Amino acid sequence: MERRAFLAGAAALLAAPRAAEPQQPGKVPRVGVLVPGSPTPRSLPLQVFEAFRSGLRDLGYIEGQTIILEPRWDEHRAERYASLASALVDLKVDVIVAGTTPTSLAAKSATTAIPIVMAASGADSVTLGLVASLSRPGGNVTGLTLQTYALPGKRLELLKEALPSISRVGLFWHPVSPSRTEITGYETAARTLGLQLQAIQVGGPEDFDGAFRAAGRSGAHAVVMIQSAAYATHRVKLASIALKTRLATMSGETGFARDGGLMNYGPSIPESWKRAATYVDKILKGAKPGDLPIEQPTKFDLVINRKTAKALGLTILPSLLLRADQVIE
Repeated sequence: MERRAFLAGAAALLAAPRAAEPQQPGKVPRVGVLVPGSPTPRSLPLQVFEAFRSGLRDLGYIEGQTIILEPRWDEHRAERYASLASALVDLKVDVIVAGTTPTSLAAKSATTAIPIVMAASGADSVTLGLVASLSRPGGNVTGLTLQTYALPGKRLELLKEALPSISRVGLFWHPVSPSRTEITGYETAARTLGLQLQAIQVGGPEDFDGAFRAAGRSGAHAVVMIQSAAYATHRVKLASIALKTRLATMSGETGFARDGGLMNYGPSIPESWKRAATYVDKILKGAKPGDLPIEQPTKFDLVINRKTAKALGLTILPSLLLRADQVIE
């Protein structure tokens, strides 16, 4: 995977003030990691955790010698977030890396002292109270944002460009993710584009078949999904059901189009996790999390699966294909 570029004031990150007492010489730092899903082979949760480890290796860390990782997998069970975060606090880890917005919120509820690095937060962290501002977070939370809350308009615009005749779109949202801001964003964008929106709550895989059927019954010809770790983990299943029900799909999850969905648009999630290692490094060397600006993505990848388009009887305009970062044939 080619490296993605990210913004968030790199110069400010490098020049951030140091805390009075950096990591003690001779002490091996312990980093807790709250990872979405479970570490099944070739899964996105495992991929993002490996991306984080790769980032640490690039910075010269040797796992088990110069750094100790304490991964905790949430298994997509929201009731575990608080206990997993508290367990890492009890371990007295030096930093907590939180993979999603819900786990970032759980970590902040568990501690105001241990630095927390958001690896790939999609929601508006300022509105949620995780940080005071993107440029100067304050408190003990910093990290990276995927800015998915700012992308509804672009995703619907691309979907309509691929399917010019559509008038109604299904919107899948996960009950655990803080989705209200994004739902409002999609509703506003849909009105601007002259589209009707059918919001459908969709939890785990047991809801997928029914959700696509509901979207089809409502007259939708396409479905867009608000980003969620659950949707990322089960993207192959979602893409398969969408194809069976003859519905075009748009997602922000990295790899969705590669795994059979029609399109995905957004920043690279594994790259965001890899960049999180930079924050851990700065903090272990003495930087205060509240002084480290939140990184915002500058590159948003558009991937189109032309094979899926053909299976759905769609002809994607050459002008849209030329703008894609990758076309799956």
